[in-house]
Amino acid sequence: MKVCVVGAGAIGGLVAAGFARAGHEVCLVARGAHLDVLRANGLTLLTQGKREVFRLRASADPSELGAQDTVFICLKTHSIAAMLSRTKNLLGRATVVVPAINGLPWWYFFREGGKFDGQPVACLDPAGTLFDALDPRHILGCVVHAAAEVPEPGVVRHTAGLGFLLGEPDRSRSARAEELVAAMNAAGFEAKHAADIRVEIWIKLIGNLSYNPVAALALARMDDIHASEPLLAVIRRTMEEAMRVAGAYGVRIPMTVEERIAVARKLAGAKISMHQDIEKRRPLEVDAIVGAVAELARKVGIATPMIDAVHALIAERAKHL
Repeated sequence: MKVCVVGAGAIGGLVAAGFARAGHEVCLVARGAHLDVLRANGLTLLTQGKREVFRLRASADPSELGAQDTVFICLKTHSIAAMLSRTKNLLGRATVVVPAINGLPWWYFFREGGKFDGQPVACLDPAGTLFDALDPRHILGCVVHAAAEVPEPGVVRHTAGLGFLLGEPDRSRSARAEELVAAMNAAGFEAKHAADIRVEIWIKLIGNLSYNPVAALALARMDDIHASEPLLAVIRRTMEEAMRVAGAYGVRIPMTVEERIAVARKLAGAKISMHQDIEKRRPLEVDAIVGAVAELARKVGIATPMIDAVHALIAERAKHL
């Protein structure tokens, strides 16, 4: 399989290394010092005390890499719009595009089947152009349950998990989804077919929406949050509101708030992504993780006072990084 990873950072580097180890033809889209090291020294993967180096073709320009069988989009959500239109040369007629990204995806309403079917999510696609930049028929939905970091340019450290949930936007069980799940499992990942990828998106999103802004605003690790009843009260209220929004779109979350918190407790003393981004003064994924849920709530007339308050605070904090 010819695989291109657009955004060869933490999760992108993990994906690229797995496919390369399994013998697939892998290329990378990266930039800056990370790209320079990838070209000079290859991609280094650190996992469980093991060090592997993969010599892979890397470029800042996707048009140099040619048509692919599968393209993984592993960018931060605020970088997607500028890159999508540049990926056209990566696409053949049957190329599968897998957005392995955080938060609510820009393609959420593509073949969703409800009254908003086919509409853009305004805060993620304010110009309404992303469906033109990438024909959404290429998209295979994805939710990532893996963690990695980039401790220095060209180096990716795998820290937890290898889970990838894949599913068609129209909820069909397609041959291309089955084939990619099989290829990922053969490459060492823990991939599964999701009967309804939107349910999986919401399960992860409810956790990210609740914990990430709180961790970033309080500079609190996960065990700090779980030791604080006032912070947990914010988490619970946020989750309750988000579950009501999901339900209005026909998505039933198959767990209670307390069960979702129990899942988060497994992260122990982790410093989660938005907390890391605050400390490193990187742009925050506010719209995809918080703003999009607030927008969907407004579309169906659901009040979300806690989500709105958290959104206002974290959006303002992001302006001052």
